[in-house]
Amino acid sequence: MVPNIPTLHKKRTNLFLVLSGIFVANAMLAELIGVKIFSGEAVFGLPGAQLPVLGGTKLDFNLTAGVIIWPVVFIATDIINEYFGKAGVKKVSLLTVLLILYAFLVITIVTGLPPAPFWLEVNKLDAAGNPFNINYAFNSVYRQGLGIIIGSVVAFLLSQFLDATVFHWLRRFTGSRKIWLRATGSTLVSQLVDSFVVLYVAFFLFGNWPLQQVLSVAFINYIYKFCIAILLTPLLYIAHYFIDNYLGEKAAAQLMEEASVEN
Repeated sequence: MVPNIPTLHKKRTNLFLVLSGIFVANAMLAELIGVKIFSGEAVFGLPGAQLPVLGGTKLDFNLTAGVIIWPVVFIATDIINEYFGKAGVKKVSLLTVLLILYAFLVITIVTGLPPAPFWLEVNKLDAAGNPFNINYAFNSVYRQGLGIIIGSVVAFLLSQFLDATVFHWLRRFTGSRKIWLRATGSTLVSQLVDSFVVLYVAFFLFGNWPLQQVLSVAFINYIYKFCIAILLTPLLYIAHYFIDNYLGEKAAAQLMEEASVEN
């Protein structure tokens, strides 16, 4: 049984708000914590992998901390795609970019403020008693170069729009079946572009990395994203189960049908 129109509209609105909130929060957090690079091997107590890649370069699984929560954005993107179509993905992606730029503007202003002398004095030593400049540390953590900001924003928009396009292209062949194929397939294609573009813009156009290093590091990042996209596929079915129960099967099917015919 399909809920009455006011109730159904409210549920659709609530669903979009919740999914958008999850999407925006995790995308912004990924941008902010992405300044930290961690060793994937060290997490498991293993030595560096030293994988041979392009030109004989050997790389370890050194990843940005942002990749820890970026898979949540994958899932949110696919679910928004499924129930609200390309228009829904574009709306929330553009909103996210504006909020990310706003966050970086605020950070730029805040890190430029002169520190209070007593704040520097109180925090002049770390826990081990070593000299510590907290203002320098604060600015180093929060500030990101113009190249990184532009690269991440451009890559984000390109990958999100590409994800939405590939998702709906695959849906023409799968219909409402094979969620795993269109969700995973769109993510694998879009993240291939994302992995390369963000590094190319940030460290090749605005930095001094050679193209070989950009391609090598992008390859390592894409391996991680590829594996995560496959492993997280069951979560899409779990999300579908709860959303279909929340909306009602007929209402959910109707919403997905409307989303699938968007231009």
